[in-house]
Amino acid sequence: MTPSLPGASTDRRTLLRLLGLGTAATIGGATLAGCSKEAGSKGTATQADAIRAVLPTYKPAELLKPDIPGEGPIPDGYLSYPRQLADAITEQPGRGGPPINTMSPWWGPAPPTLGRNSYLAAVNAKLGVEVNPSLQDGVTYADKLNAMLGARDVPDLLCVPNWEVDKVARFSDAVKALFEDLTDHLKGDAAAKYPYLAALPTGAWEYSVWGGRLYAVPFPTDGPFALALFHRKDLLDSAGLSTPTSPEELHEFGRKATDPAKGVWAFGSVFDMVQQFFGCQQHWRKKPDGGLEHKFENPAFLAALEFTAKLFAEGLVHPDTVASKGADEKQLFKSGKILMFQDGLGAWQGMQGERVKELPSFNMQPLPIFGVNGAPAVIWGSEKPVFYTFVKKGLGVERVDELLRVLNWCAAPFGSREFELREYGVEGQHFTRAADGSPVPTELGRKEMGAQYTHIGGRVPVKVKSGDTPDYVADYLGYYQKNIGLMEKDLFAGIKLELPANWSKIIQPTEDKIRDILRGRRPVSDLEQVKKEFFASGGEEGRAFHEKALADNGR
Repeated sequence: MTPSLPGASTDRRTLLRLLGLGTAATIGGATLAGCSKEAGSKGTATQADAIRAVLPTYKPAELLKPDIPGEGPIPDGYLSYPRQLADAITEQPGRGGPPINTMSPWWGPAPPTLGRNSYLAAVNAKLGVEVNPSLQDGVTYADKLNAMLGARDVPDLLCVPNWEVDKVARFSDAVKALFEDLTDHLKGDAAAKYPYLAALPTGAWEYSVWGGRLYAVPFPTDGPFALALFHRKDLLDSAGLSTPTSPEELHEFGRKATDPAKGVWAFGSVFDMVQQFFGCQQHWRKKPDGGLEHKFENPAFLAALEFTAKLFAEGLVHPDTVASKGADEKQLFKSGKILMFQDGLGAWQGMQGERVKELPSFNMQPLPIFGVNGAPAVIWGSEKPVFYTFVKKGLGVERVDELLRVLNWCAAPFGSREFELREYGVEGQHFTRAADGSPVPTELGRKEMGAQYTHIGGRVPVKVKSGDTPDYVADYLGYYQKNIGLMEKDLFAGIKLELPANWSKIIQPTEDKIRDILRGRRPVSDLEQVKKEFFASGGEEGRAFHEKALADNGR
């Protein structure tokens, strides 16, 4: 399966600045501030009641009883692959209309395009309409989007990752100008026409609302944790290195494991996970005396910054990470040049399955969560979708209906023939079967498949045992079940925030300043100045905006 960011080659928080429209970009007569220095809008917060009013009526579509039932945002787990599959779609979704052009990001070698790709041909034959996917390099996806949106030239279906959208001021202006309002197609019981879209979690749909209207189909997260700190358990075990259980042990591990003469460093990027170990919130938390405290004001943030800066200063972080915003840490990790780095949990299965074919002992595991000085850790997470799929505006009711039927096919659940074709391709070509019946990708499958249909359609997330990752499902769900109680409560769950322009424009510059402190280009004491600049340039406006959003929703 490819449930999140398979093959990603950098930390997703620094991959790209999505949708950063320049000051000259004009859509529908409105200048979009993007990440420019224009003040722009003051932001809006759509109340939870208004959002609930436009959401699809949820109706689960479980074909098989799970072996490990999920709880809340934790997906179901299956420890065996079904010997018999069901037909989830009884009517061909396509009506022979013109080709459907799509665009989505991909973090791996580019698969062959339509006409040279047997996987695309097989799926399109089932769809009854030609889907022409354009996979763009995830690392430079922002550049493609900038040009496309600035020219008002979007494909029929556009897949947009979530993690930079909040940095873009007045993003809702672009949404309303270029993309179809899907509310009347999917609100309430209307979604029953597309049963597998209706089966997507309500928590994911809540984030797909702009200006009180439903504009996108979500690709739900396959687990709410933002990140994990992965380690090469096979290499730690062979070197006799214990798994760290405290900051002191983590630092000592770094000193023992780093050996530049052998081309080995202990760490890649770790700062976000270190903040969580130290108990720092992701953004805001309520103060005991009222109001909101930003993470920069929490002493835990300073402690985490000092600790991580020490790792850099002592040369325990790989030079490629030190020198760049986004080193190819996955490749460094796979090759054993770094032994720990942070990444989304969705990258786990793909990397494990790929690397174990060349190195059977390869064992990628998340470091057990630990707190500091007896205090619990705080795990960042939410049910925010990984991707949003937008439909081009102005295509007409019948064409939008055809596109939604195709997306419904793409969302077919585990246990169906549609799921197997979408995720694994054609048996004998793109996958073979292990002794237990589970699909094992072939080289052709790895070459031709790039989540072309998965990312655009969303899917009810599940975790499935495969022949090349036999322990993954139990390991993944065990990690979640052990730590879900530590996940930070989302103060703004169910509230749609369209953030003030002044807030959006300061995020990336502030992250760059913090990065300079981590890498020793500025002293840790400069955090005070960074904080002053942050709050003076939009941070206080952001605090007031978030406090009002909570008050308006009675929280």
